[in-house]
Amino acid sequence: MTTRPTGSPGRDPIAEARRQWLAHGWDDAADGMAAVTSVMRAQQLMLTRIDTLLRPFGLTFARFELLRLLSFASEQEMTMLRAGHRLQVHPTSLTSLARRLVDDGLVERKSNPDDGRSAILKLTSQGLELVEEATAVLNAEVFEHVGLTADDIATLVEVLGRYRQDQGDFAG
Repeated sequence: MTTRPTGSPGRDPIAEARRQWLAHGWDDAADGMAAVTSVMRAQQLMLTRIDTLLRPFGLTFARFELLRLLSFASEQEMTMLRAGHRLQVHPTSLTSLARRLVDDGLVERKSNPDDGRSAILKLTSQGLELVEEATAVLNAEVFEHVGLTADDIATLVEVLGRYRQDQGDFAG
């Protein structure tokens, strides 16, 4: 028996799992299992590709997202609370993420003069330069070449947007 490494050509393992679901009498769940597993696998493939491209910049996708968010903000700063809401990140995770960016000199953390209990994150010039360079690479290598047709991208964004809204990810 020959085993294929992960990602090698051959039978689609998700199609095989769906076949097994059907063979076990789980007909009502087979398509849903295949859909969920396909989305999860696609996310893994995309994240691996992105992390590989961001590694030379010393960034993860989470770090990149926070830097990019700050670069879009007025005066390139934002309260931690607002950043957490925008990125949909738990406050503890955001604190850890911000701490690493501060340690690397990419972000400054300062007290909020309007609310002493909260902090403001401000992008440094070094952080701005880095996120611009990383964005150029991601745009050229990933976002401009996702691997789907324009129609498929539009359909995927619309379907997943509707799903996310139905799940309460955002209000309509």
